[in-house]
Amino acid sequence: MSISAGAWVGVGARDEPEQLSGVSHFLEHLLFKGSETRSAREISQTIDRVGGDINAFTAKEYTAYYCRLPARHQALGISLLGDVLTSPALRDDDVENERHVILEELAMDDDSPDDVAHRAFMRHLFPEHPLGWETAGSVETVEAIVPDDVRTFFGQHYRAGSTVVAVSGPLDHHAALDQVTEAFAALTPGDGRIARTAPGAATSGEIIDDDTEQVHIVLGMHGLRRSDSDREALDVVNHVFGGGLSSRLFDEIRERRGLAYSVYSGVSSYADAGAFTIYAGTQPAHATQVMELIHEQLELLIKDGITDDELDIAKGYLTGAFELGLEDTGSRMARSAGLLVTTGEIRPVADQVARWDAVQHDDTRRVIERIFSQPLTLIALGPLDAASVPVGLRAHP
Repeated sequence: MSISAGAWVGVGARDEPEQLSGVSHFLEHLLFKGSETRSAREISQTIDRVGGDINAFTAKEYTAYYCRLPARHQALGISLLGDVLTSPALRDDDVENERHVILEELAMDDDSPDDVAHRAFMRHLFPEHPLGWETAGSVETVEAIVPDDVRTFFGQHYRAGSTVVAVSGPLDHHAALDQVTEAFAALTPGDGRIARTAPGAATSGEIIDDDTEQVHIVLGMHGLRRSDSDREALDVVNHVFGGGLSSRLFDEIRERRGLAYSVYSGVSSYADAGAFTIYAGTQPAHATQVMELIHEQLELLIKDGITDDELDIAKGYLTGAFELGLEDTGSRMARSAGLLVTTGEIRPVADQVARWDAVQHDDTRRVIERIFSQPLTLIALGPLDAASVPVGLRAHP
């Protein structure tokens, strides 16, 4: 039996000044470099000694720190998280050492052409807006951030009012509450979140010439904000179009024609915006055909909508996968913390299942019109000439 504990801070990559892009990710690394009472090695040894794991990640709108360990060590896990979140050392030497690690991480990402294509897509979908910036920052900003920048950002934003702590597992609620209260008592009072500005219109994208074995195609348009009432309908449409093994893109491009190994679509939602993204990686000789097929499937979706069978399969997948995904303590903890830090409430599991179950054809037709009537943003990275892009996917005015 395990317990999972997490601290979600409601400040992420979109909340950073442009000159400090990547500072949230920098902090994510540094908080495990040591606290006022533990060294980095002592943190690692503490979690290893009980067979647990501790980690973190940075997102656009929050930064998450979490651990999972045997249930009998619940108090230890909560105490350890509280220590690294409330009293990180943030020493000058650690900033300098971790700077090199992050630069290596950026270099590793640059060696992954599909990552480069996705990052370019976000830049063009949200131009000159922090949602379009790389979460880890750029080489220029990471090199320019100084220790005082990190300490100031931490002091301003890592506060009690912007932090959610969630614990999941076979635990006593009152005991866990007491442990969290004690472990996080030193958090600075106040709300460290800042006002956000919605992004503007997308651009048409670009063709990036690169000497790669595949052409990496990323295209899409603005999606829906997190609170939009059509989100579940868009989930259904996404699953039909490219979200699963029975999806139209997977069936047409991979199964029937063998033109791609990886082909899919996905949705992302934020406080005031969203993204609908389509991806395919294919050899240069097939790139034009794959783009034509994607365009054809988009046109068919707009013209005919989805079938009764597709609606039934999509709702069954979304509800079933959601329920299966909540079988471990880490997933339940992450769902609770993520919902609280982004929406301020936890929607009951049964309510979320009911929202997907309630989607009907009128809902899918409405969301198809809302989303797919927008101009496309296209990124194609690889050995591809711009003239090879099908007319229907070329730059919009």
